[in-house]
Amino acid sequence: MILPRHFGPFGGRYVPEMLIPALDQLEAAFVQAHSDPAFHAEFQRLLTCYCGRPTPLYPAENLTRHLGGCQVFLKLESLNHTGAHKITNALGQALLARRMGKTRLIAETGAGQHGLATATVAARCGMQCTVFMGEVDVARQYPNVFAMRLLGADVVPVADGTRTLKDAVNAALKDWIQHLDSTHYVLGSALGPHPYPTVVREFQSVIGREVAAQLETQTGRRPGHLVACVGGGSNSMGLFAPFLGDPSVRLYGAEAGGRGPNPGDHAARLQGQPKAGIVQGYKSYFLQDDHGQVQGTHSISAGLDYAGIGPELAWLFDQGRVAFTPIPDAEALAAYQLLARLEGIIPALESSHAVALAMRLAPSLPPEDIMVVNISGRGDKDLFITARALDAERWISFLQSEVERDQ
Repeated sequence: MILPRHFGPFGGRYVPEMLIPALDQLEAAFVQAHSDPAFHAEFQRLLTCYCGRPTPLYPAENLTRHLGGCQVFLKLESLNHTGAHKITNALGQALLARRMGKTRLIAETGAGQHGLATATVAARCGMQCTVFMGEVDVARQYPNVFAMRLLGADVVPVADGTRTLKDAVNAALKDWIQHLDSTHYVLGSALGPHPYPTVVREFQSVIGREVAAQLETQTGRRPGHLVACVGGGSNSMGLFAPFLGDPSVRLYGAEAGGRGPNPGDHAARLQGQPKAGIVQGYKSYFLQDDHGQVQGTHSISAGLDYAGIGPELAWLFDQGRVAFTPIPDAEALAAYQLLARLEGIIPALESSHAVALAMRLAPSLPPEDIMVVNISGRGDKDLFITARALDAERWISFLQSEVERDQ
């Protein structure tokens, strides 16, 4: 197996020389594991009995009737252990780390789901764990921070820069450089220096393979349309990868449109004239200012609040294989509420962007078409954001009563 270093002009490995041996070691471990039946057997056993795979493919009949267009199915990655697709890749990389003789895992996280998944598999594998998280994200994702600490992880708030995911990635890279002998960096998105984009995509592509098999069983057909939210790209590449060679399957990515189109108000990297750059070890499209500096971002969903996008997705954008659309915060919140009330499913705010895009697309498609929307995570982690946004008076009253009860 040969792993691609580049996707068109994107990807590559632009890192300090001292990181090269660790990246070479990871690539070799992944290639060896890929051809080792014992690794696959152990990975599959844990995916089934620990993570809860395969996750359901749910025909959303109420949502389909409400939208009045094509048939909508929901891939419920939210029903994975820890509540998101992130556990799949974290488990795979933890098993690789063990093969490499590493005893400590580090990770960076925005929404907290990747950090929670890494802390979980570290506990399962008896490994130390440190998770880097921007101070802003620590504040808005407290339930996941509490859970990570409960699992034994050291959660390090990062106070640099914009205090969000970009700065957490920088902190994790600095730590990795200082502890290469003992530590594996569990990167959670399909980005970063080679070989991470391929490693993450391959572990997460179980999502798309399950969709193909489950849809064949339920309908005898393949999907016509796949929709996923796009931060770095782990859930979207996981869903898209098995279908890239089939032009009859149309692919859609929902970016974070945030508060609007002004710089710093969104995280929509592929709108207008995208700017290519080299940041955090790889070449891709990044939101940049006139001086080439990485621009500040905003999204109501911490997992989409990132200035870059995975290199393979950048290449697929250039080829027109994936259509990207920015979804404003308000529209994601409306989709969040609609799915809860129609289907009894509370999606993560990241996934709500995908639901909102599906709501735009489905009504214009014929009833015989099939659309699959990836619900990459569940929404309980976003309680501190959504309760304040949708029911502020009761939420603040509840918080005040909790404080007063402890006094």
